[in-house]
Amino acid sequence: MTAPSMLALIDPVLRQDPYPTYRQWRETAPISGGDGQPLMVTRQQDCSNVLRDNKFGHAEADQVGPLNSTPPPQRSFLGMNPPDHTRLRGLVSKAFTRKVVERLAPMIEQTTSELISAARGGTVNFMDAIARPLPVAVISELFDVPVEERDLIVAWSHDMARGLDPDFLIPEGVRERQFKAREEFRQYMLQLADKRRDNPGEDLLSGLVQVRDAGDVLSEAELLTTCILLLIAGHETTVNLIGNGTLALLRNPAELARLRAEPALADRAVEEFLRYDPPVQFTARTALQDTKVGSFDAPRGSAAILLFGSANRDPEVCEDPDRLDISREPSRHLAFGHGPHFCLGAPLARLEGRLIFEALARLDELELAGEPTYNDNIILRGMRELPVRLA
Repeated sequence: MTAPSMLALIDPVLRQDPYPTYRQWRETAPISGGDGQPLMVTRQQDCSNVLRDNKFGHAEADQVGPLNSTPPPQRSFLGMNPPDHTRLRGLVSKAFTRKVVERLAPMIEQTTSELISAARGGTVNFMDAIARPLPVAVISELFDVPVEERDLIVAWSHDMARGLDPDFLIPEGVRERQFKAREEFRQYMLQLADKRRDNPGEDLLSGLVQVRDAGDVLSEAELLTTCILLLIAGHETTVNLIGNGTLALLRNPAELARLRAEPALADRAVEEFLRYDPPVQFTARTALQDTKVGSFDAPRGSAAILLFGSANRDPEVCEDPDRLDISREPSRHLAFGHGPHFCLGAPLARLEGRLIFEALARLDELELAGEPTYNDNIILRGMRELPVRLA
């Protein structure tokens, strides 16, 4: 068996179905690595402990990050430590309110209905027909992006998300496309933000432009990196939630039948999909001072790779974890992270998930029409193609 390591995570077999390998790692080497190599952490309690521990965080300016040798031009608050993270997250949360999320519900329902109607009557690539267009429409509505410019959002998001993987996995040209997409998106959002300052609306960008807290405001650089974060987190991960959840239902027809019989289970079903096959497979933290993970030393500057995909199937916190159970309660998972960096957009992802799975459950026919193919990303787990028949 391949030992837990960063190199093991790139195995193409793992991309198809990583969970048997994760199970072996949990059972034989729940924490491994050290001596200059990143610690690989596979169990939920250990992952949660690291996420809550203020001795761990994101690499400081004098530290080498665990995944990328070159720092981003500008960090979003997701990649910061307190007190900067606390300040920026507080400002963003004042704009990204429950009201902003809830007002999107009618639009999500209408868009879902239109996409499903257009796809019915034959076999489609579910990812292109439904899973990708819905989050694009939602994030575009969130920023009030004109319909005719949404294809730009898709292209920028894809190129920036591909660049999240470790440097040694990025093929030639991908990093350049990431930086180019980032700069083009930056220029686009600058123009859009200027319009919102003059004519604010009810969209999230207007809220971010106007947010104030005791005289504190988002700088231009902070505004732009926040928009980039929300684009990737709000688009790419939700695409994969919808795709991975749909595949889980199609491969477990008894659970699809349960959802059809009990549509009120949709909320729990979303949580189970996030646990069962999470869009974000792992994240990394850097030791900000000498500390430990379990019995393993973690000297200052060393890295810990937290395998959410494994932790979510830890039998210590989840009975029969390899079984899909859309009524599972409570469904404990780390798909949205844990601690101070818990995903700010979780309510929106849950809303999109609930509404689309309620709609899919109303279909007379929803069948797998071929085998899926997966994207090359290793941090974000999702499909390029998912052949599905709808009627």
